[in-house]
Amino acid sequence: MNSHLNSANTRASVVGSHNSKLSATFLRLLWIAPAVALLCLGLLLSMGHRKLSESGVLLVMAFVYSVLISLPSAAALTFISHRCTERFPRLVLVLDALVLLCTATCGTLAGALLLQLVGVVHSGDYWSEFHSSLPISILISLIVGLGITSFETMRFKLQTATLELRTKQVEQERAYKLLAEARLSSLESRIHPHFLFNTLNSIAALIPSDPARAEDTVGKLASLLRFSLNANQSGLVPLSQELKIVRDYLEIERTRFGARLSYKIAVPESLADTRVPPLALQSLVENSVKHVVSQRSQGAAIQIAGSSDEGRIRLEVIDDGPGFALDAITPDHGLGNLIARLELLFGSAGQLEVSRAGDKTTVSLSFPV
Repeated sequence: MNSHLNSANTRASVVGSHNSKLSATFLRLLWIAPAVALLCLGLLLSMGHRKLSESGVLLVMAFVYSVLISLPSAAALTFISHRCTERFPRLVLVLDALVLLCTATCGTLAGALLLQLVGVVHSGDYWSEFHSSLPISILISLIVGLGITSFETMRFKLQTATLELRTKQVEQERAYKLLAEARLSSLESRIHPHFLFNTLNSIAALIPSDPARAEDTVGKLASLLRFSLNANQSGLVPLSQELKIVRDYLEIERTRFGARLSYKIAVPESLADTRVPPLALQSLVENSVKHVVSQRSQGAAIQIAGSSDEGRIRLEVIDDGPGFALDAITPDHGLGNLIARLELLFGSAGQLEVSRAGDKTTVSLSFPV
């Protein structure tokens, strides 16, 4: 969900920047072009009856027409860019062409009238001047106006695509960072002095009485640490691997808690190859051990279940604890990290929920297969 919002925000910022640049260009034309036009008209009027050369007349006429056509064209194209580029992307060039036809016609009418008022065009030659100037005015307006509009539109789309790509790259880097933090957090919890000392003490106590189990516990501890370091770089691992880590973790904790910890795993074999976020299910189990089993003298029973329905997988950890509120989870908590990873991997389709039924608390994890 955040990725969609970020992309929308990025696109909105680019649109705003694009429109701001067009507005700034129009504002510059708004005061520069009339100032130059007034200066040229002042020079013409100050000459009185002095006759301009043919080249001078053509230059003045071209300037008057360009000013009277370019200013309304810039204003109209800016308005269309603000209102229609996003709403009618396929029709915007047609609208631009129609606007340029109108502004070229009106600008030529106004230009011929202005040239007649200052004496450059004789009163009897007004319509002939208009008809002779109109085709070239329309042609130049369409070539220049549509050329600039197409160039700005392509530049705008390229800028938008570039920023969206950068946004996706940043989100992907953030996902990898969160995954790395999850691995490190899991590793730190595994090698936490209390956990490690308790495990080693349990192994030491088992060596004289049950050396086979002691050796098996050492293997499970090594497997747990190895998986924490070597979780799949793609961000997903087969559920069978995740369940193996969960069993290893629970068996290690059973050497410490003994009969106080009991568990049952009821996940269909058909889900073994389903890919899940690494250490996701293990984080839920670890939360139950830390906050339920270790806090109760009578211990607790943990049940792990899994199901698949309509393209979604649902994993549940059920215990005898009093439950908790997801709102109380902080970002630096193991479950907080898991929530962030689910959001990055699956968007709003990844969900973590807590429910209470009787004396049981169920923490469920669901996402698309």
